[in-house]
Amino acid sequence: MSKLLDAFWRAAMYCLHPRVIALSVLPLIVMGVISLGLGYFFWNDAVETIRSQIGSYELVNTLVRWLEGLGLSDLRMVLAPALLLFLAIPVIVIVALLFVAILMTPAMVALVAERRFPSLERKRGGSLFTSLFWSLGSTLLAVVALVISIPLWLIPPLILVLPPLIWGWLTYRVMSYDAMVDHASSEERRQIFKEHRLPLLLIGVLSGYLGAAPSLIWASGAMFVAMAPILVPVAIWIYTLVFAFSSLWFAHYTLAALEQLRKKNNALAPDPLAQAAIQSIATELAPEALPGPAPSFGSLGGKPEPSP
Repeated sequence: MSKLLDAFWRAAMYCLHPRVIALSVLPLIVMGVISLGLGYFFWNDAVETIRSQIGSYELVNTLVRWLEGLGLSDLRMVLAPALLLFLAIPVIVIVALLFVAILMTPAMVALVAERRFPSLERKRGGSLFTSLFWSLGSTLLAVVALVISIPLWLIPPLILVLPPLIWGWLTYRVMSYDAMVDHASSEERRQIFKEHRLPLLLIGVLSGYLGAAPSLIWASGAMFVAMAPILVPVAIWIYTLVFAFSSLWFAHYTLAALEQLRKKNNALAPDPLAQAAIQSIATELAPEALPGPAPSFGSLGGKPEPSP
């Protein structure tokens, strides 16, 4: 727990580093341009499609009429845009995580290694292709788990547990792999995953709950729908900072675990100098240790045998 907290505070302080703040702007610009471009070209058509779909459900119409009777007459107009934005939340979260993993994590891991672990050897147990394949595969599994668990969200306690667990598992898989892909060998990475699985998963789950912070923006209801062009980039930037902090947290923890693992392996391994000295001594003593020919009778002080 002390190592986990130490990595937490170090990651929090690194978030104030100018390089980290500058790096967080790049995913914001890319995702902001993509989001606003998709909204400009497809927003109206998507809203009309959702409005026509929910209008065919009598249960939804009954609920809307009941809320209109309570004085919420504008709910019908904002229901479809709000539903579209809520459907966009998982997509924004996943894309933000992937952008941080691809655009920010390598630079932040290099920053942590440069400032805290300058002598840590880079064994390069992975590549950009394997990292991308790992991230996409983990994301696909998380999306499947998210879709399957949606009916359970109707149970009030589970909606506060299941999504953060899924996001936490995804963050743990993506961030911990990317944090070690440059420095650890494949064997070292598997060993750290095995020995530190629970702390790494705990970091991921806590990061998943931190990722719920932008939900305060989504929960602003009709005001969010009206101010979506401004609040969507703000929410994206918050997601970016949360995942950047998570990436730094994983980097500090995993690189410290890697350094400790190598020290332990070096302590258990035989000393090369001592091994060479033992080999040299064994080589020098080898002729004396080898058995020679059997001594003759004369050499034992007796009389020689007469020749025939």
